Amino acid sequence: MATDLKSQCTQTISGNEELSPALLFKEMSEWCEANNIQHDIYGEGQTIQEFEQKVADLLGYQAGLFVISGTMTQPTVLELACKQKNNHLVAMHESSHIFRHERQGYQLQNRFDILPVGNAFRTWNVADLKAWPDDIAAALYELPMREIGGQLPSWEELEAIKAYCRDEKIHLHMDGARLWECAAYYDKPYHEIATGFDTAYVSLYKGINGLGGSMLLGDKSFIEQASIWMKRQGGNVYHRSPYIISAAMQFDRRIETMPSLFERTQQIYQILEDYPQFTLNPTEPQANMLHLYLPVSYENAVILRDRLAEEKGIWLGHPQITALPEQAMIEWYVGDRLLNMGDHQFIEMLDWLVSEIR
Repeated sequence: MATDLKSQCTQTISGNEELSPALLFKEMSEWCEANNIQHDIYGEGQTIQEFEQKVADLLGYQAGLFVISGTMTQPTVLELACKQKNNHLVAMHESSHIFRHERQGYQLQNRFDILPVGNAFRTWNVADLKAWPDDIAAALYELPMREIGGQLPSWEELEAIKAYCRDEKIHLHMDGARLWECAAYYDKPYHEIATGFDTAYVSLYKGINGLGGSMLLGDKSFIEQASIWMKRQGGNVYHRSPYIISAAMQFDRRIETMPSLFERTQQIYQILEDYPQFTLNPTEPQANMLHLYLPVSYENAVILRDRLAEEKGIWLGHPQITALPEQAMIEWYVGDRLLNMGDHQFIEMLDWLVSEIR
């Protein structure tokens, strides 16, 4: 089993280090004791409400709302936007999580209809949105776009999209699952990136390393309405405190580390310039993540991954099938693990891969 093999490795390439439940809960306990933390009751409590407002302020919104999952957050936001406009059309890229990974829940629940915009392998722009002649109620933009390697639109393209949606009265929603990873590339504060988006969703575990959960940001009236609908869907968890505490206690530190992770990603790209056997997407780093394409089939990539784990104790990641038969892709999130891995060890691993591929 891949999970068993991964657990035996001493090094993992992608992601942040994860503490065992015992160590994580110990840290949470110590933080709670030091800060006199009390449980919330159905989302009411000082700790959760202060953290919701902290994230809202950081992104320049009036209010924030903790929601147990992004899969609950985003379709609800888009459905509410459609109800407000009495229009069921939502525009988004076909690689969006709602369209690709949520088992067509939006469709089976009759929440809205999706118009796919742009090219499957590129970020989308105003021209792509205008290509649809329909009256569009809402548009979703993912920053960065995970399924195409963490690509981001240029700042000028993003500003043009904001302006167009404002002028056309299209509700612009940000899928900011990895928003924290954008600021270093744009060299802009988070509130400036978020300005122009009517609502935004951010993750409390991707990048932040919390136990799970998400945050919805918007104006007070929209957040109040969304809160009612989250409760109607079973999101009214008695205590949110474990999720909030695990995120809040490390939030500032994780945000402060993002520029270093982007710098490390740039270094990784520089090292990989000496390895033409591998192809990178995007060709230049735009967030602290990337897609690494190997010149072997998916099946052989799995064999290669497992041999590296067995012989070197390094976990390469999860190979994925691509359009080409003799090619496989692995996604890397440049987090604590690559930040703390020495260049010499990373180069040794690449040399091993190249020798095995030959």
